Amino acid sequence: MKTTFISSQAVSQALRYQMADMQQQLTQAQTEMVTGKVADTGLALGAQAGQAVSLSRDIDRLNGLVSSNSLVSTRLTATQNALDQFSSVAQSFLSTLVTDSTGSVSDSVVQSTAQMALNTATSALNTNVDGEYIFSGINTDAQPINDFDSGSPSPKQTLDDSFQTYFGFSPDDAAAANITADQMNDFMDNVLEPQFLGGGWQATWSNASDQPITNRISLNETAQTSVSANSEGTRKFMMAASMISDFFSGNLSGAAKTAMVGKAASLVGDTQTAITDQQSQIGLVQNRVSDANDRLNSQVSLFNTHLVSLEGVDQNEAATKITTLLNQIETSYTLTARLQQLSLVNYL
Repeated sequence: MKTTFISSQAVSQALRYQMADMQQQLTQAQTEMVTGKVADTGLALGAQAGQAVSLSRDIDRLNGLVSSNSLVSTRLTATQNALDQFSSVAQSFLSTLVTDSTGSVSDSVVQSTAQMALNTATSALNTNVDGEYIFSGINTDAQPINDFDSGSPSPKQTLDDSFQTYFGFSPDDAAAANITADQMNDFMDNVLEPQFLGGGWQATWSNASDQPITNRISLNETAQTSVSANSEGTRKFMMAASMISDFFSGNLSGAAKTAMVGKAASLVGDTQTAITDQQSQIGLVQNRVSDANDRLNSQVSLFNTHLVSLEGVDQNEAATKITTLLNQIETSYTLTARLQQLSLVNYL
């Protein structure tokens, strides 16, 4: 009969290796309990690991679009609010102009209303959201509309110089009382309009880009998500408000002022129509963004469900496994301690 022996060192080494394996399993089980998915996707899924990685990438991309759409929605809402403010001041200004045509409003009231309208419109068009000017087109870091009295030359100085050049005197000169309606109409049509509706607009008034911001709102859909301050409606309003504000306090003849009020009323009326069109366009884009978000969230939910079916784990089962492994490790520590106490010296 042959006998063999087992040393206490061999038993201790076996327990050490087993303990290391249990500690690794414990780490994985703790990860699975916290994350709700397998700790090692490649080991658990094998050939299906690539599918899980692809789904995760698609989910991240869709969530990125949802986050981007949130910023787009904020900008669109701010744009609508600014256009509401712009429309309100345009309506108030038009009411004053129409009332003035009946002779029941003083010149000083008309001028002060124009100044208020000019300042309010400038403020609305220079609205800034999260560090970006929403009416600047793609030039989001540039203030779209220059202040009436600032710059070199300022818009006001440009208007004053134009008047002086055309008539040969300033609006405050006594000779201004001799300006006829035909002369004023010719001045407004052939001198002022090119400064606002032509190339002079961006040379003096605007720093905005004609190109609006375009955002991708879904995987296969883009939308223009901004309005430029260079729109024709904006230009017409600024022409009406600025010429009334700048020239109406002078010594202009009654005929010249009447011609100016009539022109301004026509311009502001066109502005209101343009603002309504812009608000309708922005509203349509807001609906498109909302619908795109609904589709994106549905896709994310579907992909998440599929991903969970691939790499999800039962967290309760993982917790039970952790408890079992902790008990086994504790038992292993106890056995190891006892084996280390074994010695022949104790039996001699």
